[in-house]
Amino acid sequence: MRYLSLLTAVGFAAFNVACQTPSDASANLSSEASVGTEAALAPAMDRAQLLEDLRILAADDMEGRLVATAGSERARAYIISRFEQIGLEAIGESFESTFEFGRPNGWSPTTTGTNIIARLRGTGDSSRVMVISAHYDHMGMRGGEIWNGADDNASGVAGLLATAASFAAAPPQHDIIFVAFDAEEHGLQGAEAFVANPPVPLETITFNLNLDMLAMSQERILWAVGTYHYPFLIPIVDAVAARSNVNLPMGYDEPTEERGADWTHATDSGEFHAVGIPFIYLGVDYHPHYHEPTDIYENMTLDFFQDASETVIDFARESDRQLDRIGEASGR
Repeated sequence: MRYLSLLTAVGFAAFNVACQTPSDASANLSSEASVGTEAALAPAMDRAQLLEDLRILAADDMEGRLVATAGSERARAYIISRFEQIGLEAIGESFESTFEFGRPNGWSPTTTGTNIIARLRGTGDSSRVMVISAHYDHMGMRGGEIWNGADDNASGVAGLLATAASFAAAPPQHDIIFVAFDAEEHGLQGAEAFVANPPVPLETITFNLNLDMLAMSQERILWAVGTYHYPFLIPIVDAVAARSNVNLPMGYDEPTEERGADWTHATDSGEFHAVGIPFIYLGVDYHPHYHEPTDIYENMTLDFFQDASETVIDFARESDRQLDRIGEASGR
């Protein structure tokens, strides 16, 4: 998470909620907190499976999931096996989509990363598509220690898998692309490659819900980032917040000179925003285990993580219900 922090040490960001009010454009979206029929039919989230996915992806044998390593390959194999178990389909011949990027650190002139892309078809006839994303890479091994990346971002991938399972059980109205990005920690490389060469026409991608760090918050706060840029999304955040078991404030998306206080381009959703695709990024604040070898399963706030993941699923379902309105409000 938060590529910016790799370039400079970032202290804990101040707890500032960006107070916002809906603009006129938000009138295009319903603020009703009604739950659609498909949500009512969906089974409850498998909380045990969620924790198992987190534990496995953050285990020592994944070796920190650094891009282009054996640990990354093992994580990728696990995610693909879970996509297949859930019933998602590949777009094309494989779930894997490789890309190359240059790294300025001198390790190699180019590195091959691998995104994992799957689709679940919707029940309606709209051409609009939602992308739900989370990066699966982390920082590997340093100084003989494994940087497991439980919160960053095994948690986001586990939340993505739980969301995919929910939609597989009660299908969405629109097609959803689920993507686990690689090389986020090296400058959002996987997301950049995806946007540059999308598996569906870019103009059909209407909204990105990005998950990055869901598992560690003593204060039970899950931030919704993006409404400063897309105020017509505020009613969706409000509706989900009203029925969530976690706190869901909006903020960390206004331009500022304070380093680390604007997360707009700090994670993969920034690449969608760069091409005009509305996004909401859900994630926790900085904490003492962030980008430390102590970011391990045992240090996570697991009850919060489970509740936050249920909120993610609710947010995804609300976004699916409202996707055509999002497209109308954004001109997509």
